[in-house]
Amino acid sequence: MKKTIITVTGRDTVGIIAKVCNYLAENNVNIEDISQTILQGYFHMMMITDTSGSDKTTADLSRDLDEIGESIGVKIHCQREDIFDMMHRI
Repeated sequence: MKKTIITVTGRDTVGIIAKVCNYLAENNVNIEDISQTILQGYFHMMMITDTSGSDKTTADLSRDLDEIGESIGVKIHCQREDIFDMMHRI
């Protein structure tokens, strides 16, 4: 299993979750866990996904999600789980 951490942040707007989740479904990326919140108009979502069913590399997914984020006015980060864990280790 290849896990990836995807975070989405920015001003809340209609369709953020739909755009991101539709892209993931179209590319056989399974969402294993998801958390989202809106604080005073700012949207934040974090997902743990399984990318083992996708033909795309993490770099490809990251580039595509970045483009989707730009089109809807949010910032999307996509990292392999092992890199995310190393960056957030105390």
